Amino acid sequence: MNRKMILAIFSLLVSAGMNAQTIYDVTKMTEKDLNGTARFVGMGGAMGALGGDISTIATNPAGIGIYRSNDATVSFGFSSIGTESKYGGNTFNSDKNRWQLDNAGFVLSNKIGNQTVLRYVNFGFNYHRAKSFNKMTSMEGLINLTPGGDVVSQTYQMASQAGRMLDYGCNIDDVSANGNVFDNNNVGWLAALGWEGYLYNPILNDGHITGFKAYLPQPYSKAKSRETGGVDQYDFNISFNFNDRVYLGMTVGAYDLNYTKSFLYSEDYSTNEYYDLDSWTRIDGTGFDVKFGAIIRPVETSPLRIGLAIHTPTFYKLTLATNVLLKSGIYRENTEGETKFYETTVDSYDFLNNKDMSYDYELRTPWKYNLSLGYTVGKNLALGAEYEYQDYSSSRLYYPEGDEMRYENSTIKEMLKGVSTFRIGAEYKVIPEFALRAGYNYSSAAYKDGAYKDLPLNSVMTDTDYANAKSKSNYTLGIGYRGSMLYADLAYQYSAYKSDFYAFDDEYLNKTEVTNTHSQVIFTLGMRF
Repeated sequence: MNRKMILAIFSLLVSAGMNAQTIYDVTKMTEKDLNGTARFVGMGGAMGALGGDISTIATNPAGIGIYRSNDATVSFGFSSIGTESKYGGNTFNSDKNRWQLDNAGFVLSNKIGNQTVLRYVNFGFNYHRAKSFNKMTSMEGLINLTPGGDVVSQTYQMASQAGRMLDYGCNIDDVSANGNVFDNNNVGWLAALGWEGYLYNPILNDGHITGFKAYLPQPYSKAKSRETGGVDQYDFNISFNFNDRVYLGMTVGAYDLNYTKSFLYSEDYSTNEYYDLDSWTRIDGTGFDVKFGAIIRPVETSPLRIGLAIHTPTFYKLTLATNVLLKSGIYRENTEGETKFYETTVDSYDFLNNKDMSYDYELRTPWKYNLSLGYTVGKNLALGAEYEYQDYSSSRLYYPEGDEMRYENSTIKEMLKGVSTFRIGAEYKVIPEFALRAGYNYSSAAYKDGAYKDLPLNSVMTDTDYANAKSKSNYTLGIGYRGSMLYADLAYQYSAYKSDFYAFDDEYLNKTEVTNTHSQVIFTLGMRF
């Protein structure tokens, strides 16, 4: 098979351009936080069948149909995010506090009649912070050896990517000698960094390169991953009340996403050799979805309500920008055959005319299905329960032209699974004006056992770290006051989950055990009129 044919096959396999997306980007942009009004959060978000709170606009749109008066509300929150990482006997802690506007919206309630089948037509709008990406994860320590005593290092992943490229007819040595390794659609940036920084060597056979191998000794490693940004959600709703027994609603959601990540990684060796990798990535974009919901009272005199909702995928159009800087100090032979210590700087800006690598792509998140129950006991007690399901393995990535990213989507199917979320909540009115609330919800893990960051051969991503998050629990408490027009609510939320963090992909690398916590206080002011 000639070289042109091999390159044609390679191009077919990796599609139209350089790739970056992984399953970890998909899950970040699909997940949502428990956030909204203090009443909604205080009840653990289990209000899909109870309705009557503006935050149900994003879970069960029919909940807005319960309103019989106008409503205007705003919520503010204070969050404390904590991360504790443990590796090799070392413990690292990171805490971040911030204030934010959690939600703001209004409902316009329009009464049609007391005797008509259609009793109310309501319109609603709500803004809320659907997702916060703010998190910092660190690890440091001597990297473990394999059970056989071999070295584990990020440089092995660099050499592996270069070797896989060679299998499809792309020799990084040829590209480096004759062109720009950071602007070649067939070259993965991780392989390019290692090659330009002299972090792995070619395997020669009769003067021809047949593979690549890492050679450095056991490293002492440091990694720090810092993520910022979030997803702002804007929901527009219309809902209907039929005979005070059937409520229907539809919400159109608009999303504004911004995500920034910096990844610092270094390896130091007993030979005084080293390298430092500094990677930066930003993702911006917008999306939309449509949500449909219903609340039904099966028996007219019964206080039981059943809620059903279905959410279409969120259709995102996104832009990714990235750059990377590597500094290394390595002993190598010069042209006279002498071994000397050389320091090298590899900066993607030098190869791309002082610009970030930037390109567009599209993401389609999974469908979401919601079943809820609501029950009231007299006028003092309200109980809610919900079950929600999303099959994360059905997420899909696309090029701007609409072509599917086949390699990335195959890894999504292979490594992600369905996520189930359970919510329960209660509200008890001590007196008509004063209420106490409590809630709990649980979300299962999105990652299958053994999931890892699988970088395509030509990926531009150099942030090799990833974390496999496990199941998550949220515990909530709240209090509320209701006046003739004004109301005020206060809620506290505590969430916790564990994850296994890896600085790079190697089957023998020991995990960093991470505990993630989030404490939040939300205060809501509102007026019904």
